[in-house]
Amino acid sequence: MATKYLKINPDDNVAVAISALSKGESVVVDGENITIVEDIPVGHKFALVDIKEGQNVIKYGYPIGHSLVDAKQGQWMSDTNIKTNLAGLLDYTYEPKLVELPAAEKQLTFKGYLRKNGNVGVRNEIWVIPTVGCVNGIVNQIVDALKSETNGGEGVDAIVAFPHNYGCSQLGEDHENTKKVLRNMVHHPNAGGILIVGLGCENNQPDVFRDFCGEFDESRVKFMVAQKVEGDEVPTGLAIARELYEQAKKDVRVDVPLSKLKVGLKCGGSDGFSGITANPLLGVFSDFIVSQGGVSVLTEVPEMFGAETILMNRCENKERFDETVALINDFKNYFLSHGEPVGENPSPGNKAGGISTLEEKALGCTQKCGKSIVRAVLRYGDRIEKCGLNLLEAPGNDLVAATALAAAGCQIILFTTGRGTPFGTFVPTMKISTNSTLAKNKPTWIDFNAGVLVEDEPMAAVHQRFADYIISVASGEKVNNEKKGYREIAIFKTGVTL
Repeated sequence: MATKYLKINPDDNVAVAISALSKGESVVVDGENITIVEDIPVGHKFALVDIKEGQNVIKYGYPIGHSLVDAKQGQWMSDTNIKTNLAGLLDYTYEPKLVELPAAEKQLTFKGYLRKNGNVGVRNEIWVIPTVGCVNGIVNQIVDALKSETNGGEGVDAIVAFPHNYGCSQLGEDHENTKKVLRNMVHHPNAGGILIVGLGCENNQPDVFRDFCGEFDESRVKFMVAQKVEGDEVPTGLAIARELYEQAKKDVRVDVPLSKLKVGLKCGGSDGFSGITANPLLGVFSDFIVSQGGVSVLTEVPEMFGAETILMNRCENKERFDETVALINDFKNYFLSHGEPVGENPSPGNKAGGISTLEEKALGCTQKCGKSIVRAVLRYGDRIEKCGLNLLEAPGNDLVAATALAAAGCQIILFTTGRGTPFGTFVPTMKISTNSTLAKNKPTWIDFNAGVLVEDEPMAAVHQRFADYIISVASGEKVNNEKKGYREIAIFKTGVTL
């Protein structure tokens, strides 16, 4: 390890401990000898100069809050002595700072499943999806039976049930959100066959939902309404799923351009290294996939608070800027309407890992989308229509946001973490660790280690390995959540339950 600390931006008045620093230890920063006045944990910040009470704490070249104390040079700066500057709604001015990235010199390919409508899947799976939570037990039994008679789904990538709690007793926007997510799953190219199982009396009426889905490949998507089946409905559902399975088994991978790849960008269980290693790595990859003509999608709107102007000034035009302002302020209003502050986001795990304020988290979070121009702003439940960098409305909750990214059309989720998490949504959910200790301790969770970026491995080399790995995953290599069978969906809920 080349150094025990990192000063990220020349304007910063704090630095990050790359390894633990002890009280009384000396470090040299910008030619100045600094004595550490208290133990500094790994990933946490220490003051490079005396910082007065009320003075801004600067990291990444931006304020991450203000000091609550008169802090001394070498002092530990944490959530106990830094407070957010965020409060309420803001007015914004469009000041474009656009960087046109050159198109890739070499167009790459991966091996995917080309669907009838031209979309490409990175998996060929059988999905059984309920219209309402009342039939969750039925869909689970259908999937268990099909897996049992097919040796676990031999010939396809997976056979999966996706139970959820909704589809009835919902009103207004909540009901529409449920319908949109389930509709988007019907259209997702990672499924070679889908069985939709309804009850019959739910708010999300199967016939109405079928019309809501619009045009789809009726040879690949089938419906069953349990109340219309005489006797045990599981054998009827199994017979339909078996037909879908036999058809999907015939699908083969073919070479397709990397421009067909859509990746979702997500972080969770962040730590002090998130904005130094894994998130910047995703930023480089995001720009790379955009240069290939593909799509990257950034979400977690609350975790844009404090860094939103960076994204706003990267919008391609005033229309995109106005949409991004609405995206931010609508989510702030959502918080405020429930009597909640807009700046108290970091979780206990975030704070333990070295993140003190929402601004600090946001400045690290937004690095996942690189430098590309914002080409589209999607509301929750919208589907991707434009290539390039998209912003998507969704909360920070890991499974809700990851589900939203997949529902928008992303075939893979790239998920950075400094604390670790095993979960996965209905598409491959790749975990990228921010530090090598996590990668070593949780090899069945972590798929790629970005921690080597503070261990003298250059970004160009790490990114090359990362891009090669993502192409191999898009071509069929399974990530850990798939190997473990951790596959779930979660739908955003904001209103009442009847």
